[in-house]
Amino acid sequence: MYVRNKILLVTSGDLRLDANQVGWKFQEKMEKQLETTLNEFGYQVLRGHSYDSSKKHGFIDSQKMGMEVFKSLDPTLPIIVAESVWQYTHHVLPGLMTHKGPILTLANWEGMSSGLVGMLNLNGSLTKAEATYSTLWSNDFQDDFFKEKLAEWLKTGVIQHDDSHVQNFDSIEISDSIRVSAKDFTRDFLKNKAIMGVFDEGCMGMFNAIVPDKLLNKLGIFKERLSQSALYAEMLSVGQSEAQSVLNWLLEKGMTFNWGTNPAIELTKEQTLEQCRMYIAAMRISAQYGCDTIGIQYQQGLKDLVAASDLAEGLLNNMDRPPVFDADGIELYPKSVLPHFNEVDECAGIDALITTKLWLTLGLDPETTLHDIRWGEEYLINGEPEFVWVFLISGAAPPAHFIGGYTGASSERQPPMYFKKGGGSLKGISKPGHIVWSRIYVENDSLSCDIGVGEVVALSEEETQRRWDNTTPVWPIMHAVLPGISKNQMMARHKANHIQVAYADSLESANSAAKHKATVFNTLGIKTFICGDFK
Repeated sequence: MYVRNKILLVTSGDLRLDANQVGWKFQEKMEKQLETTLNEFGYQVLRGHSYDSSKKHGFIDSQKMGMEVFKSLDPTLPIIVAESVWQYTHHVLPGLMTHKGPILTLANWEGMSSGLVGMLNLNGSLTKAEATYSTLWSNDFQDDFFKEKLAEWLKTGVIQHDDSHVQNFDSIEISDSIRVSAKDFTRDFLKNKAIMGVFDEGCMGMFNAIVPDKLLNKLGIFKERLSQSALYAEMLSVGQSEAQSVLNWLLEKGMTFNWGTNPAIELTKEQTLEQCRMYIAAMRISAQYGCDTIGIQYQQGLKDLVAASDLAEGLLNNMDRPPVFDADGIELYPKSVLPHFNEVDECAGIDALITTKLWLTLGLDPETTLHDIRWGEEYLINGEPEFVWVFLISGAAPPAHFIGGYTGASSERQPPMYFKKGGGSLKGISKPGHIVWSRIYVENDSLSCDIGVGEVVALSEEETQRRWDNTTPVWPIMHAVLPGISKNQMMARHKANHIQVAYADSLESANSAAKHKATVFNTLGIKTFICGDFK
């Protein structure tokens, strides 16, 4: 039993001071709106930690602080984790895992502040940790859907969301030819095995992104634990002429680099050359250890030493990319993708590796990437309103996914509050077409996967820019429609900040490829669910 009319509120923030200070204005606005609504329901909000006047924000900003905060909280009271920014889940996970009262994760429907992304990561992490929670989101915390579900949680301690868009794999009709093909693929995959190169796991507190070895090994995938310091050391051995050769290749392909002269706030040519060195170094280390896929941590560690990893990540995920050679002049991974999973998200790494190999078997373009499920709004498509998601990532998207390929790609400086050493993104607008999307996650100490089909649509130049301006305009963007899945169904179900996407040739091709992929996952022992319209 919990004490009526009192409700706890905590908020997890970033580890970086600048990011917390920038995000605080969003959090203040959100908490005022939320408190107004809770007061209408007769509840008093007890904030679990105060505003820090020296830091100029009121977020929990470390795991240690989170543990101290939860020591003083009544573990039987209902608690809301209110997120308006990207947050490091491990700041609050220890306290939430032992909290006895009802838990509600909550975010503001706001693209610019990344609260939705932070909440989805927290949800995936709580799922992996086997902690019971409910989840909600709203523009202003006054809409009917929010109030109805909030009342349900306040009364019962749980929220039941509509999941009628989800089907078990066994309920889907799979042809004998697909079953045989998937069985052959799975047999070969398990026989050959694969190495996943991990450059320091646990990026940005993403507990959900770490796959236990015992689950990974059952798939025939084994971790090669690598250090970002080794990547930095290898970068120091890359010659200037080698880096320049990579840059020349990109310029000849028509890629644009928005260079300036002030390295503190602008992308410089020197920063781009440093990113080219990282690309070469990552390829050489991967070849040395025989890696089939790699993940670089992106935000932490290297950000204090070198430019951002985005350009290198996007190039690794592209079939057509600058050649890299070893000391003997032998080209490494020629005419192939070396799948990179952004932010060392090992769930995405599994998906990227299997998808790349399977797409090649199916005769489809093998490029794949993860995106953040950042935000979305309705837009008129052929005169009809469609909910169009903004899928956005820092730069790991391959140019093959962009309108115009390399000629439609540009590199712009990453935000200084994240990257004082600079570095550019690999930016572009995703081309219209049919996609297969998926997400592997850990639940009940086992691997599960949600999978579906979707369509990337073309929006007007003005609307694309508006969506960029309301999120992060220097990052690559995908305008995605997920048929048969409402906004609220997707948010309630998805157990990660990331979503994996790969293109197919047509709707028919997408449905066939999705069935192949679902069958492969299911055969490998991954509990697979089909989401949305699926022919």
